[in-house]
Amino acid sequence: MNHNSETKSKKDDLPKDVLDLITIIDSLPADQRMMLKPIVDRVAENTKRRRRILSLVQEALSQLRLDMKYLVFDLEATRRERDAYRENHGGE
Repeated sequence: MNHNSETKSKKDDLPKDVLDLITIIDSLPADQRMMLKPIVDRVAENTKRRRRILSLVQEALSQLRLDMKYLVFDLEATRRERDAYRENHGGE
């Protein structure tokens, strides 16, 4: 993968407003661009990190929901087994 493809791929992960900011900063004179580049790079990295964290949280919540469904199913099955046992053994 060449450098332009990597840069485009990295930029595709960013929201439009951050991409717009990068475009504006890229059009500034070199001295101003060099002053702002580290700041916008940090913003871009923080944005990517937040998106990764959000994705991980969403995946964890999905897994938790699935686990809860299994637990409820297991609890209901256990209750049915208990009730059937009590019915067959005279409520012991």
